[in-house]
Amino acid sequence: MQIYLDYSATTPPRTEAIAKMQEILSKQWGNPSSLHDWGQRSAMVLEEARMQVARLINAPSPDEIVFTSGGTEANNLAIMGVVQQYSTPQHLIISSVEHSAISEPVQRLEQRGWQVTCLPVNRYGRANPTDLANALQPNTVLVSIIYGQSEVGTLQPIAELAQIARQQGILFHTDAVQVAGRLPLDVGELGVDLLSLSSHKLYGPQGAGALYCRRGVELVPLFGGGGQEGKLRSGTQAVPIIAGFGVAAELAASEMARQTARSREMRDRLFDLLADSPYLTPTGDRLYRLPHHVSFCLGESWANATQVTGKTLVRQLNLAGIGISAGSACHSGKLSPSPILTAMGYPEASALAGIRLTLGRHTTVEDIDWTAMVLQQILKRLMPEAVAAR
Repeated sequence: MQIYLDYSATTPPRTEAIAKMQEILSKQWGNPSSLHDWGQRSAMVLEEARMQVARLINAPSPDEIVFTSGGTEANNLAIMGVVQQYSTPQHLIISSVEHSAISEPVQRLEQRGWQVTCLPVNRYGRANPTDLANALQPNTVLVSIIYGQSEVGTLQPIAELAQIARQQGILFHTDAVQVAGRLPLDVGELGVDLLSLSSHKLYGPQGAGALYCRRGVELVPLFGGGGQEGKLRSGTQAVPIIAGFGVAAELAASEMARQTARSREMRDRLFDLLADSPYLTPTGDRLYRLPHHVSFCLGESWANATQVTGKTLVRQLNLAGIGISAGSACHSGKLSPSPILTAMGYPEASALAGIRLTLGRHTTVEDIDWTAMVLQQILKRLMPEAVAAR
């Protein structure tokens, strides 16, 4: 039995998206910047995908969608596109639970003299809007807060946070990579200026993403070239991949209500099946949470006594044919605790022992039940008898 429960890492591309890509590769392979018929046919494909992605987030105009190579590039374009407009360092605000595609470029900016405020989060990974209001400074030029945290599933109050920034005339960006296709997105209601998306998180192909850039917001491109994508992302567009992205976005929008309800039901079932485990502690916010997302860590005493890490559990479940992920990372041969769990106040031992199980369109109730049983068995086997007898 093979059970894939890592849909937050990537999703299998839909057959409809694959069929669209095959069609474009074989019949509409022109350069969309060319003026002849071959180029214009490709340009029409590109603009259709732009409209499909715009509709997914209810963007007022398709022209506000800038196609990129993925969520990481979209995040970097949002951050660097704003800061490169300033000749001297200013002030940025992010949360302490950002994806590395935000935290790492911001860290480099800090090394160049930019002032950075990382908003704290509570034990459930949620930021307090009051902290944002108190952190604003006269030279704050951008606030970037992740919408759905990929490791612990917590959703942030983006509309409330964005309103605080907007009232002070400060640009607001959100990384919505994990939310798109799983929960309704309306950039107008959210009040954001910039929003990042990724194709392969919503059953599209890898290698495509998008940045919503509200009309009137100015960005400096990351690199120069032919001036494609409204002069914000030079380079010939990957039309087949973007077309697949568009199809996946359109299908996600049409099926969202049913799929979200189904995901929530199975998510809660998995939480309930593992609720009586003496070893596992749920992480993230159970109320404000991505609908497909389940996460745990080992309690500090268990983690200290056994030295079992999240990577250990990933490997053990993989041997049983079940794919999940862990939050800790290995750097230079040494395992590092999850910075997300650390920011949420978990001790190092627990922050080394976090796991994430994320569900998708192909997940069944039988998958959930089997995974819960296997994980319980693995945990009992890994715990020394003296520890388990406590």
